[in-house]
Amino acid sequence: MTRPALSFEFFPPKSLPQSFRLWDCVTALAPLGPDFVSVTYGAGGTTRKLTHEAVEAIGAQTGLDVAAHLTCVEASKEETLAIADQYRAAGVNRIVALRGDPPRGAGRFVAQPDGFSGSVELVGALVDRGFDVTVGAYPERHPDAVDHAADIEHLKRKIDAGADTAITQFFFEAETFFRFRDACEKAGIDATLIPGILPVENWTGTRRFAQACGTTIPPIVADAFENAERDGGADLLATALATELCDDLLQGGVEHLHFYTLNKPELTRDVCNALGIQPRVKLQNVA
Repeated sequence: MTRPALSFEFFPPKSLPQSFRLWDCVTALAPLGPDFVSVTYGAGGTTRKLTHEAVEAIGAQTGLDVAAHLTCVEASKEETLAIADQYRAAGVNRIVALRGDPPRGAGRFVAQPDGFSGSVELVGALVDRGFDVTVGAYPERHPDAVDHAADIEHLKRKIDAGADTAITQFFFEAETFFRFRDACEKAGIDATLIPGILPVENWTGTRRFAQACGTTIPPIVADAFENAERDGGADLLATALATELCDDLLQGGVEHLHFYTLNKPELTRDVCNALGIQPRVKLQNVA
C-alpha cells in the first residue's frame, strides 16, 4: 500500500505548561513527515493572538508547512483580512477558513454588521488575496443544517468560491466517509476530501464533542469504551479502533489522513506506527 499523506492539527497554548506540551507534540509528530500541520482558532476568536504566535513559532523552529485557522466570528471584514495579511507576512500560504463557533454561551452564529456573512464569503476574500484555502466539511449533518443535503450544498458553495481542499469532522466508521464522498461526487464537488481522524484520548470528552457536532457514536463503540475505561484498556482500544478506521479508509482509496491530536501525540503516533508509517525526516531546528 502506498504511504498516505499526513497532516496534524494542534491548538494554541494558553499557559507555559501548555506551550511545552504543544512543542512536545510537534517534535514527536514532525518526524513522520506531514504534508502540513494546522493550528486552530478558539471559539469567538478567543485565541487569535495565540494562534498567530503558534503558527509563526512552529514554522520557524521546524520548517514544517503550517496552515492557520481563521474564522469570521466577532470581527469585521477589515480585522479578519488584517489577520490574514499578518499570516502572509509570516510566510503562511494556506488558511483553513471556517465560519467559527460563537463565543461560549452566545447561542447561534450571528454575523457582525461589518463582518463576513459566513465561510463562503470568507473563502472568496482569501482566495482573492492569493491564499490556498482549506475548508471544513461534515460527513454527517451539521447541527445547524436542515439536513445533510444542505451540508453538501454549502460545501459546494465553498469549493465554488475557490477552496481546493476540505477536511471532515471526525467520525467512527469508514462507511460514513465513503457515503459522504459519494454524495460530494454526485453534487459535482471535485476538491480533495481529507478525512479527519480523532484517536480517542478521553472518552467522556469525545462523547460530549460528538454530541455537539453531530457525530454518530455506534453503540458498539460506546460499550467498548465504557468497558475499556473500567478495565484500564482505553488507550489500547483507542489505538486499535483508530488504526482499523484508517486502514479501512486507505483500502477504500483515501490518500491523506488528518489527525486531530489535541496536543497529545502518543495515540496519533501509535496509530501511524500500527499502519506501518515510520519516521522519515528530522526537524530542521530544535532550538
